[in-house]
Amino acid sequence: MKDKKEIKKFVKKRYGKFASKSGSCCPSCCSNEVIEQRKDIGYSKEEITTVPPETAAIGAGCGNPTALAELKEGETVLDLGSGGGIDVFLAAQKVGEKGKAIGVDMTPEMFEKAKKSARKGNYKNVEFKLGEIENLPVEDESIDVIISNCVINLSPDKLVTFKEAFRVLKPNGRILISDLVTEGELPEDIRQSFEALAGCIAGALERHEYLNTIKEAGFRDVTIVAEHSFSEHGMDNRLKGKIISVQVKAYK
Repeated sequence: MKDKKEIKKFVKKRYGKFASKSGSCCPSCCSNEVIEQRKDIGYSKEEITTVPPETAAIGAGCGNPTALAELKEGETVLDLGSGGGIDVFLAAQKVGEKGKAIGVDMTPEMFEKAKKSARKGNYKNVEFKLGEIENLPVEDESIDVIISNCVINLSPDKLVTFKEAFRVLKPNGRILISDLVTEGELPEDIRQSFEALAGCIAGALERHEYLNTIKEAGFRDVTIVAEHSFSEHGMDNRLKGKIISVQVKAYK
């Protein structure tokens, strides 16, 4: 596996470019494409159209963690790798004025774009923080729910990431993570590819290893609540059937 610092540098650069490019995508010229892409992975049209359009246009992830997180009014929610902020904004709607939705992302361009969207939309219960998910800028036991959308597979230190999630959760707090896992061995050239790493493929763990990593971090009742085979346009034929999108719930 490649050097951890190299991986982070490449991922940060790639997603910084995504944030910059999405700035030219206006609601009128890309809304249909965005809506269909988001619907395919679990977002409703209503959800997509109630968040800032520039936010919905950034990436798609591999699921909708807010759909299964059973968010309640007044809860504090943390999104790991929040990107443009779509899941933060959706969570903010669900937890209401007495709750709070926080997003953490390590890419400055994503962070700035998300903050700008929050200011523009006058979201009072939203906060974005610049930081790494392996070292969260969040206080101990201050979070009710943690969500994440196809980001933890990008981390070169997944156990550290889940331990950080465990640290910041309140007792009996929960996580609902949408992510990619593998079934069977991936070709070595793909495992060693920077593009495949940044594309959420090469860094994905095998299903049981992923679940065991969450348990090792201290979580209990680790359960896959939804899953489906994952594919995207142009995916290497050798990966067909080997990449699975899962949504995992667990408790502290």
